Amino acid sequence: MMITYTQEELSSIVHAFAFPGTITDWTPHGNGHINDTFLVRSTENGVLRKSILQRMNRTVFHNPTELMQNIAQVTSFLRKKITAAGGDPFRETLNLIPTTDDAWFFVDERGEFWRAFLFISDASCYDAVTDPKLFYETGNAFGRFQQMLSDFPSASLFETIPDFHNTPLRYQALLQAAQADPKGRLKNVSDEMAFFLDHADDYGVAERMKASGELPLRVTHNDTKLNNIMIDDKTGEGICVIDLDTIMPGLSIFDFGDSIRFGANTAAEDEQDVSKVSLSLPLFESYTKGFLAGCAGSLTRAEVEMLPIGAKLMTLECGIRFLADYLMGDTYFKTAYPEHNLVRARTQIALVADMEEKWGEMENIVARASFFH
Repeated sequence: MMITYTQEELSSIVHAFAFPGTITDWTPHGNGHINDTFLVRSTENGVLRKSILQRMNRTVFHNPTELMQNIAQVTSFLRKKITAAGGDPFRETLNLIPTTDDAWFFVDERGEFWRAFLFISDASCYDAVTDPKLFYETGNAFGRFQQMLSDFPSASLFETIPDFHNTPLRYQALLQAAQADPKGRLKNVSDEMAFFLDHADDYGVAERMKASGELPLRVTHNDTKLNNIMIDDKTGEGICVIDLDTIMPGLSIFDFGDSIRFGANTAAEDEQDVSKVSLSLPLFESYTKGFLAGCAGSLTRAEVEMLPIGAKLMTLECGIRFLADYLMGDTYFKTAYPEHNLVRARTQIALVADMEEKWGEMENIVARASFFH
């Protein structure tokens, strides 16, 4: 929810941070739906400096103190890794700007939390996969992110959204929504419910392997969409993973899987004509090659072999969440029309069905791209 601030209030917030040089102005920036974002300009020794200022959305993130502690830990760790490898720590990871009191966030008079980052120039974000190379670079950047953080103590991070990718719990929530049926919509979704009931044996596999230690807990991003990678304008290479709000301990196969669910679908997430929905094997292959090259052997054999399962589980889980929200009266996801969440659930179902048709090819692609073949 956007909160309106006076220029005087904004000025006091801006000047609470140690932006480089002399602040000249600030303007609203970007089209994000979660946080309010401003571009802050300043001059330092005659050079223009740009920074990002954000108000964190406490409706979505209930504990911004823990969230910022996670980001500060991870970006500090990444800076050391990037510097040691001869990279540019000012372009290859986010850099927090401290407050004038040397804290990582500022709390204004309304109790709202603010944070600031250095702006990464000459790089862009993309909202849609326009070619396989772009998807390769996205995968490569997320893979490098995994590789650099492979020896980070993930248990030291706070769980910002508990049970975020606990598929069995999401399935139980769907069953409860069906039993409650507060809007009388259950009668409209018998085929969809049957599909998710038929897949009940799939939901617990990753949780069981996590519990047994077969799948290690890692630092995971948990929002691995294309537009959370900065692509260098000159080289076309993925240089920096951004939007670290949901960084927490998790499974690498889910970060991989959510990218595939979103980026390798031949149709939009809310396409009404499900005949247009399928898994693009060329895009799946591009991302897989990029991701595993970026991971550079840091994943275990079990993790690599489970990557297709990660894609399937993330698609099933998303479909479950869309259908549960439809049954509950659209209380979580924003909708444009009454059937919107049902349409979204159907696209996920169609995508899972197509993955199952192409399962052998998906496994072969992963095997060819891996370090274990």
